[in-house]
Amino acid sequence: MNTKPNKIVFWILRIVPAVILLQTLFFKFSAAPESVYIFSTLGIEPWGRIGSGIVELIAAVLILIPALTGVGALIALGVISGAIFSHLTVLGIEVQGDGGQLFIYALIVFISCVLLVFFEKDRLLSLLKNRFPDGLKS
Repeated sequence: MNTKPNKIVFWILRIVPAVILLQTLFFKFSAAPESVYIFSTLGIEPWGRIGSGIVELIAAVLILIPALTGVGALIALGVISGAIFSHLTVLGIEVQGDGGQLFIYALIVFISCVLLVFFEKDRLLSLLKNRFPDGLKS
């Protein structure tokens, strides 16, 4: 059974989260006031801002490399899950009058990456099997 969408849909699923992740890097790395506010509110400024930016950069690049799309999507899911959790528990849906735009972007990245992981599950499982040929026994 083919578990991949057509090439156009698959590329859209890859480009959209990568562009969103890359677009936010400017704000994180330039210490834009909105970014500083968010990470200060979370109590992890500046290291949380810079660290999450680095991880998002890595995830975005990996998502765009066909053989590593699933790995990048898994990394992005980890980072974006933290962002969504922060919005729901500390920041709120709307941050500094943005109308919930950052939260919506986070949801778009999350949904896109869930789909990418689903479509790339065979490749991800193959990577795990190659990395741990005898299983995860201790």
